[in-house]
Amino acid sequence: MKIGQLSKATGVSPRSIRYYEKQKLLTAKRLDNEYREFDEVDIKRVQTIQIYLELGMSTKEILEILKCHDDINAYTGSDGFCDEMLEAYEDKREEISGQIQSLMAVQRRLDQRIEQMREQRVLVNKEGSAVEETRSLGEASIR
Repeated sequence: MKIGQLSKATGVSPRSIRYYEKQKLLTAKRLDNEYREFDEVDIKRVQTIQIYLELGMSTKEILEILKCHDDINAYTGSDGFCDEMLEAYEDKREEISGQIQSLMAVQRRLDQRIEQMREQRVLVNKEGSAVEETRSLGEASIR
């Protein structure tokens, strides 16, 4: 299949597919006319790349994981894992955990600020009502 067909099959733009090839994440066979030729394995590979990108991994990290995965497949003929893959997953999990902690701290600060603003609004509304009552009483006594 050509790049447009791979694009349709995966939902990934031809430009991204060319980028994956440039980053050595994907290797296309070349026809005599220099067109790229892809097969069913490439569909799975592009989908795998997309999963890793969604996890926030860089193309460099993805390349290391894919190399490791390819080596295992070539050696054992099965999907397996290697220490580098496990380490990359653990590192990414730790990074995400840190981001979650940071976001939770930001959320707590926002919650505190929201509560302060609500309290100020109640205070302003009470003071505003008291001022209005004083004005009304003042105008009534003048008459």
